[in-house]
Amino acid sequence: MKFKLVAVAVAALVPVVGMLGYGEYAIRQQRGEEVRAQAAQAARQASSEVDRIVEGLRSLLLAVTSMPSVRHLDGPTCDEALKSLAGNVPNIRTIFVLQPDGSPVCGSMEMPAGTSFADRKYFHQAIETKAFVVGTYTKSRLTGDGVLPLAMPIVENDAVVGVVVSGIRLDWLQNRVTERGVAPGNAVTLADGEGTIVARVPLPERFVGTVIPDGFLKLINADQPGVVEVRSRDGTERVLGYRPIALPSSPLYVSAGFSTTEAFAPINRSTIINALGIVWGALAALVLSFYVGNRVILAPISRIGDVMRQWKAGETEARTWMKPSDELHAVGAALDDLLDQLETRRAEAERNEEERMLLVRELAHRVKNGFALVQAISRQTFARSDPERYQSFSERLTALAGTYDLILGKEGSASAIKDVLQAALKAHASDARRISFDGPDVVLPADVVLPLSLVVHELATNAIKYGSLGSDRGTVGITWTAEGGRVDLQWVESGGPAVKAPTRKGFGSVLIERALPPKSNPRTNVAFQPDGLHFYISFGCAEL
Repeated sequence: MKFKLVAVAVAALVPVVGMLGYGEYAIRQQRGEEVRAQAAQAARQASSEVDRIVEGLRSLLLAVTSMPSVRHLDGPTCDEALKSLAGNVPNIRTIFVLQPDGSPVCGSMEMPAGTSFADRKYFHQAIETKAFVVGTYTKSRLTGDGVLPLAMPIVENDAVVGVVVSGIRLDWLQNRVTERGVAPGNAVTLADGEGTIVARVPLPERFVGTVIPDGFLKLINADQPGVVEVRSRDGTERVLGYRPIALPSSPLYVSAGFSTTEAFAPINRSTIINALGIVWGALAALVLSFYVGNRVILAPISRIGDVMRQWKAGETEARTWMKPSDELHAVGAALDDLLDQLETRRAEAERNEEERMLLVRELAHRVKNGFALVQAISRQTFARSDPERYQSFSERLTALAGTYDLILGKEGSASAIKDVLQAALKAHASDARRISFDGPDVVLPADVVLPLSLVVHELATNAIKYGSLGSDRGTVGITWTAEGGRVDLQWVESGGPAVKAPTRKGFGSVLIERALPPKSNPRTNVAFQPDGLHFYISFGCAEL
């Protein structure tokens, strides 16, 4: 009930919380759109700057291909010109000219003997396409530093006679990205067509030269730029604007990520302040609700609950003694009336149960007297003339009386299945050889012993009346198996008269199908074969 009082107090705050929640949602949605737009704009600006750098170097290499010493592959003159040129361009370290077979012609620095670039992918692309090519992340053979290679073919009469090769210094490119600056938590990444990172802010030393995770590789060659929400490898949740390489004149993949934590920090602070205000208001409302509720509501309810617990514990005299002065006291008074009626009905049920038990005991007594009378008549009739048959008859009659004791007494305990079967069949066959038993030792729980005894007793009774035990040579074979917590039992009659399925279902058939408790999940099957009845029953046994 205290929680219900709390709910009433909180209900008064629901409109305020709803308005604040809607405002919070609207602000966050608006801020989310702003961050997405900012991420896309930042990626666009970074991509534009990369394009300007690459375009400038493309123009430079194009100009180099127009130099006479380069076009005529004049080694000494070309060396001097390229040395002078490379020293005045800060974003490249070397520039050199290669023959179509990959061997060097001239360059801004001396190359070791036997150097060849025929294995470089960008070199072959420039020859095949006869166009400017931006390669992928490469370790320079001349300096050992990471570079982004550039290649411009020298074309004469539609034939490539040489290739001018240079490369953007990645340390210079990293410095340019770093100088732009990024807010705390944000990140800018540049990667080549194979996903290798060539520049990154922050933590360049950790990421440059590594490949973008598989989950992001699809963004490199996406059809259009876009914005996604991701968790970066440094563990930061970011809104990521990206520009794929598929865009015209875009040699590098560019992404700009905005930390959602930093972007939403002002809103989060405002949310915390509003939440604290709501919490303080809720605490005040709770204090007042507890003070008023304890006196007006909880005390009567507690009294009613105490009476119900006392009644459950057996104190049937407990009452609230409330007068219907208000709604809760009216409930207490109604409870007193109900308890009075229940006490009256309980006393009446006890009297009825006593009468029923008396009738059951009387019935058991009369059944036993009937068996005793039959036994006395049989003894007087043929005990002297045929003592052997009388002894067999008497034993079977006594066993049958014992079966009725079990039924009427409803008493039982865990027993071995074979003992249960033999006890239930003792009264139905004077020759034990006519009933065979075959199965493992299985102990049945008490709640299964009596139902199974009833089923077997009914089967044996029907076998005497209609089946194999009604003839002199008929037999019954009982087999059972136990596996997987279930017992499967088969009753097979043979040697008796031909049997056929009954036209209607009597009480015995219903008893056979429903005697076992439902929790044992029993399954039965009856087949009326020409040689006799075949009965199958399966039931669960938790004690196996």
